[in-house]
Amino acid sequence: MQTQSSHQSDWLRSYYFIRAAFSVIWIAAAIAFAGQPGAAALLLVIYPLWDALANLLDARVNGGLRANPPQTLNVVVSTVTALAVIMALSRSTHAVLAVFGAWAILSGLLQLYTGVRRWRTEGAQWVMILSGAQSALAGGFMIGRSLGTATPTILDIVPYAGFGAFYFLLSSICLAVAAYRKAHA
Repeated sequence: MQTQSSHQSDWLRSYYFIRAAFSVIWIAAAIAFAGQPGAAALLLVIYPLWDALANLLDARVNGGLRANPPQTLNVVVSTVTALAVIMALSRSTHAVLAVFGAWAILSGLLQLYTGVRRWRTEGAQWVMILSGAQSALAGGFMIGRSLGTATPTILDIVPYAGFGAFYFLLSSICLAVAAYRKAHA
């Protein structure tokens, strides 16, 4: 019989792995369709919508939205971001990159907070904390780039998604190693 803690660790390992896999698939699609404005636009909207859905699922598994205020806020922020990306697409790619930058800052800070909260119960959250901090820094970089003269493309978002995939995969691996050690201690 699984304990609540064991169930939680299993969920987080799977959740982090799925988040990493989605990001890798999104990156491949972004690279493949970078020259096709319609497909790139769709991918730019899908990315924050996926984040909203993933945070919603994670919050539900962990006691619901009410018990997880940072994830609840992240669901709202990511959904609003998808709508803002739709509006920014009609303006310019500079506006789209600025929206992604603002989202990266806010969602990074929320991810950092969630990692700190989970550290007490799950451990192995240092990767998510680092990821949240880097996300916030990357957001500042994207906003700075959006103010430049070079025309941004979806490829400007790919490194951000790549680091996210790396951190989610690393978190999944750290939790798997911790579970293995615990089982064999």
